[in-house]
Amino acid sequence: MEALPQYLHEQREDVYLLLRHYLSLDRSLLLHSDLWDELLRFSEETVPGMENTPLGCLIAVAQEAVLEAPWICFSIRPSIATWEYLRFHVEEVEFEPISVSEFLKFKERQVTRRDPEEDWTLEVDLGPFSREFPKLQETRSIGRGVEFLNRRLSSQLFQSLNGGDQSLLRFLRLHQYRGQQLMLNGGIQSLDELRSALRYAEVYLARADQRAPWSEVEPHLRELGFEPGWGREVARIRDTLHLLSDILEAPEPATLERFLGRIPMIFSLAVISPHGFFGQSNVLGKPDTGGQVVYILDQVRALESEMRQRIWEQGLDIEPKIRILTRLIPEAEGTTCDQHREHVLGTKYTHILRVPFRTEQGEVVPHWISRFEVWPYLERFTVEAEKELLADLGGRPDLVIGNYSDGNLVATLLAQRLHVTQCNIAHALEKAKHLYSDLFWADNEGEYHFSAQFTADLIGMNAADFIITSTYQEIAGDAETMGQYESYESFTMPGLYRVLNGMDIYDPKFNIVSPGADPEVYFPYTEEGRRLTGLHEEIADLVYGGERSDARGRFLDPDKPVLFTLARLDRIKNITGLVEWFGASPRLRKGANLLVIAGHVDAGKSVNWEERAQIERMHGLMDTYRLDGEVRWLGTHLDKNLAGELYRFIADRRGAFVQPALFEAFGLTVIEAMTSGLPTFATSYGGPLEIIEDGVSGFHINPNHGDQSAETMADFLERCAADPGHWERVSRAAVERVRARYTWELYAERMMTLSRIYGFWKYVTNLERDETRRYLEMFYGLQFRPLARKVGESGGREG
Repeated sequence: MEALPQYLHEQREDVYLLLRHYLSLDRSLLLHSDLWDELLRFSEETVPGMENTPLGCLIAVAQEAVLEAPWICFSIRPSIATWEYLRFHVEEVEFEPISVSEFLKFKERQVTRRDPEEDWTLEVDLGPFSREFPKLQETRSIGRGVEFLNRRLSSQLFQSLNGGDQSLLRFLRLHQYRGQQLMLNGGIQSLDELRSALRYAEVYLARADQRAPWSEVEPHLRELGFEPGWGREVARIRDTLHLLSDILEAPEPATLERFLGRIPMIFSLAVISPHGFFGQSNVLGKPDTGGQVVYILDQVRALESEMRQRIWEQGLDIEPKIRILTRLIPEAEGTTCDQHREHVLGTKYTHILRVPFRTEQGEVVPHWISRFEVWPYLERFTVEAEKELLADLGGRPDLVIGNYSDGNLVATLLAQRLHVTQCNIAHALEKAKHLYSDLFWADNEGEYHFSAQFTADLIGMNAADFIITSTYQEIAGDAETMGQYESYESFTMPGLYRVLNGMDIYDPKFNIVSPGADPEVYFPYTEEGRRLTGLHEEIADLVYGGERSDARGRFLDPDKPVLFTLARLDRIKNITGLVEWFGASPRLRKGANLLVIAGHVDAGKSVNWEERAQIERMHGLMDTYRLDGEVRWLGTHLDKNLAGELYRFIADRRGAFVQPALFEAFGLTVIEAMTSGLPTFATSYGGPLEIIEDGVSGFHINPNHGDQSAETMADFLERCAADPGHWERVSRAAVERVRARYTWELYAERMMTLSRIYGFWKYVTNLERDETRRYLEMFYGLQFRPLARKVGESGGREG
């Protein structure tokens, strides 16, 4: 940037020609790819080497440009989450920095064709509320919020303890369970008394049998001021007491984390997922449920196990309770979604608790409603769900976990009403899926109601005590592409409001905690003793069988390896894109067959307009490329056990898995395939970019360059044909990658530790952020409520 003014002065004519070239495209908006491709074309045809100039370097990091002669405005992202805005006057060949507000106004004018200065627009700026709040400084630290908080606040805690602050003592006395006091009783009234009690306890416990249970040492420890919760046996009790002694001496972050991880403070959870068909079977066919339902069911099984283990180790005989709050849907289409309460298989004390949506008149909404249409119902759902939850748990939950935009908004309302810690999980943010969905929100309002959704996202993100993401990409993207959460930093919805500071990804509330796949279902194909061989005949018929009502195509050459894909049939999953790549690639068609399990084959069976469009496109591609002998398309739902064995069945035959999505927030099917030992090709946009080590444990493919993606797959197949050991090496590396980083056991352990740490810091510091909460309450009442009401007035749509 420093060299730019001199370059513009010296190469004025070249710069003018390039800027004029951009204007000649007669487009008001250009994306990064457009800018760069046109620069290369200009360099090749007009001014050689232009891409290596200071202006070329600027365009290399430009995310977009807004064009209106004689002006071109650039949004520049020189590094992750760092933004600058420049305005060029083409005729004068001069530039100047502009504010984010000025850039957004210029952008709005391309949509409204009006001067934004003539129409007052609400500007949302949450930045001032966190000016004094501790923030991360380095991009590499993004997503490691709890580590930063512990480092930053541990020294603050040490100073406050030495200053006589009693907050830690009050925190330890806070914990109870149904009237039973835990950790400390009223016998300890000061930090000096606590230090003295710890020393006496250590002398006493050092002489005791280290395997003796709490009950044997309880009378003496209670007399000193200690209550149950320190450990089941003397060795564990001593270790926990030592951790507290070390904290009082000098709070080290690692020691503090270990100690807080042991405090018995999480006995019940509420997991919120309002919109879906949420059940345990026959519910994954809906276009907006599948992955989220699987994630939550696997999540709660892992969390219950982790909670039970921690509670037991601390010497308490308390069974944890988890409730999944979702919709009750009377027209349940043969599923259990019309049942008020349902036990979750594989757990002891976890249930699905269903509460219906009601109209303003109090009538139950009987049918399923798309996730884009749920906004008018959520406030009343929250009030009724709160009553049901309190009655079912016998008290308030210790942690509320929201899922997706609607669940995060309900979690926000519940957490504020119940005064409990709130965790949000986005899964996927629609804003990142749809190009210019904010700028052209009004054009999409009838189908998507993005105005309500993006407003709910802003509220939920900023209200949460901590946010869980599956990958770094989800928060901050990479050097070239912004992350999902970063896209909420600044944006505009013309005529509604513009956001100057909506979300700060350097906020320490962000933590990366990656999920896994159910280890009982998804395991390597090499573990023969666990294989479900009784399903092989059914699977062989699915893959190699003939005509059936839910299928199109059959393999004429069954000896070829199988490329396998499994996903919803919607635009973002890009299944039709994969079929087109396959059809257009003679090398790929020669080397493999393609098995597609997605959606319905019969468009008449789909209730979703987007899926119906994809079904019609699939049939068109099958006809155009004459694929009925090389592609088998199944429109069927597989239960988990069948799906797990199918991955392994394909691996037996040295096939591969393909996930071609235009964008994938995480990539659960990628994890499932890799842990089964299936070499995997997955999108380079989103989570798979982190999951897969390209060329080692799988392969990245660019969904925007299908020809190159097809060549990558064909190269792999040809290499495996020449060197069978190559398939084995990639397969083993895939299994090892998942085992090291992507398991539910690791997820649950981290999640339970995070909930305790954020709960602690929220109690002993000003993490509550009351000012932000008051602002969000106003934003909810004055902005979200009217938008939600408009959704209701427009009439809900099924599908």
